[in-house]
Formats: sequence, structure tokens, C-alpha cells
Amino acid sequence: MKFIREKISHCEFMQIAHERFGDMIKAVVDIRLEVMIVGGDLHSDEEAALLESGSNQIDLWGINIYVDKSPDERVEFDSVINIRPAQNNRSRDVIDPLIRKKIVEIVNKFIE
Repeated sequence: MKFIREKISHCEFMQIAHERFGDMIKAVVDIRLEVMIVGGDLHSDEEAALLESGSNQIDLWGINIYVDKSPDERVEFDSVINIRPAQNNRSRDVIDPLIRKKIVEIVNKFIE
């Protein structure tokens, strides 16, 4: 797994994808700290690493990033860790459009 706190090249991102799932990377984004972790086998592993590093559960959202797609199409908001009835998110999807927008902004900030 790799913590992402600054921009990485598309080539490096492709390499991370090919090491795991081919064209896709699992990631967990902290929307408050504006960091993410990528390259885990499970979103829950990435989530645990972010929690250990000081993130708060309420700020963490699991996504899949498809490296071959355009920036406006590459993020898939699908993860079991997103099921949060207490936050009004009763789906694996991220329901809140403002949170979705923030996640995409963070992903695009880090991937060239």
C-alpha cells in the first residue's frame, strides 16, 4: 500500500494497478486531510492504515480508480466501507454529491 500525499505520475499509478488488479486500483480517500492510500487488496486494509495514521472514520471513503479512463470517468464509488447508516449513506455507493465531488478533486489533484 502507498500513502499518497503529493502528485504521482500516471506511469507510477499504472504500475500500482498492474501489480494488483490490472486496470484498477482500490483506494481510500480522507476528504478532510486530503490524502489517500492506494494499492491494497481490500478497502478495509487501506482504511485501517489511514485510521492508524490519524484519520477519522467519518472522513474516509472507499473508491476504485480505473487508470485507463479519463479523469471524469475513472472514479467508481463502490466499497463496503461506504455503508454508513449513521451518516445517511446506506449503500456501497457514495450518495452525497458534495462528498463525491471532493473525492474526485482529491484524486485528480494527485494523478497527473
